[in-house]
Parts: sequence; C-alpha cells; structure tokens
Amino acid sequence: MLQGKTALVTGSTSGIGLGIAKSLAKQGANIVLNGFGDVEGPKAEIATLGVKVAYHGADMSKAHEIEAMMKFAADTFGRVDILVNNAGIQHVAKIEDFPVERWDAIIAINLTSAFHATRLALPAMKAANWGRIINVASTHGLVGSAEKSAYVASKHGVVGLTKVTALENATTGVTCNAICPGWVLTPLVQKQVDAKAAAMGLSNEEAKKVLLLEKEPSMQFTTPEELGELAVFFCSAAGNNVRGVAWNMDGGWTAQ
Repeated sequence: MLQGKTALVTGSTSGIGLGIAKSLAKQGANIVLNGFGDVEGPKAEIATLGVKVAYHGADMSKAHEIEAMMKFAADTFGRVDILVNNAGIQHVAKIEDFPVERWDAIIAINLTSAFHATRLALPAMKAANWGRIINVASTHGLVGSAEKSAYVASKHGVVGLTKVTALENATTGVTCNAICPGWVLTPLVQKQVDAKAAAMGLSNEEAKKVLLLEKEPSMQFTTPEELGELAVFFCSAAGNNVRGVAWNMDGGWTAQ
C-alpha cells in the first residue's frame, strides 16, 4: 500500500514510535528512524521487513537539528511522505514544584518539535499533493491529570496544532490527524509503574492494575502495534477525508 513512500518517525527507537514505524514498513514504506538508546536493533528489525531504513539522531529540542534531520531524510529518500511526530518526554510534579527547565524541555520536545518537523515537511507534501502528518498526542491531549502540567499542556497543544495543520491543507491531498493513546506499556509508563510499586509496596503486576484502574475501564494497555495499525489506516485511501481528528485509543478513558 505504501511502496515507494518514505515515513519519518520521531522518537522511534522504542515504544510507540517503533511500533508505528514497523506497521508502516510492513505496508512497504521506507523508514527514517530517530531517537536515543539502541539504534542497531530497531534498524535491523525494520530491515527484515524488506524496506530501506535510515537513522538520524536529531535532538528534538533543537530546531537546527530537526532541520538537519529533515534535509537528511529528503536527501536519502527524495522526500518525507509520512511524518509521524511521536517524540515525547514526561515529568511528574505539582505546578509550584515543577522545575522550570523540565517544563521548557517537555514543551520543546513534545510540542515545538512537531511544529518544526511539520513546517519543514509541508512544502514537498503540497508539491506532490499527497502527504500524511500523524501527531502522537495522548488522552492527556483531551483531558487532564494532576501533577502533569507540562505534559498535558504540550499534548493539548499538539491536538490544536493538528487541527490547524488539517484546516490549512484541507483542499489538498495532505492530511493531519492525532492519535491519542491511553496507557501504553512503554519505557516511559513502566517508570510510573515502578514508582507506584515502590511507593505502595506492591508487585509490578499489582502496580499495573492500580494504574489501569485509575483511568482505563478496559483494564488493558493499548499496544504499539494497535497504534501502528491506526497510523496505517490514516495513510490509506480510507483516510483521505479524515482530517483534524484527535482519535483516542484509550480503553474508554475519555468516555467516562
């Protein structure tokens, strides 16, 4: 379905980003990975799917590095047809205790990086009259939770940016939509499970249940594979007129 297309997925060396990259690769898209930690493992995983894969280690808090990454992707594969803005970080603290530098970093990586990558991807997408911009927001782009001020603000911002991007390109073949996952057992969420287990004297499995019980009626984690399949749908012909949505995949979290 996506043969000959190129997908750039930020924050894609693990978790949700890698899940989405693999789903797009299975449909034939060449992949540009980005992120920290193990790079060779994810590259090898994608390569086994029979597509070309490249990697750029841009720091998503720095505009000039994002510009270098977008240029690298265009130089390597021609252009970015599918942009998945997924890079994200988290910090938990009350507003009056929130470290200012953590606020700045979260807004930069979760929100501002999506703006930079989008503005740089749009000209080539519009010239081709085909493009898909998929922003990985969160249920926290739709509702709030205590002690997550920067994350909730950044993800609400991502949902707003998604709507404006969709509206500005509504008469073109370029669409923009947001995916809003509930709990996904990524390294980011596992840290919260570990913290809860330690604070409450629980086993890891018990802490997972407590975490899910607080928010997610289905009592099950959404998987990176499920989110990847939603991204594939947005890229399909069925997604041609899906524009500006914030699609929650959250086990009923925001239905409450």
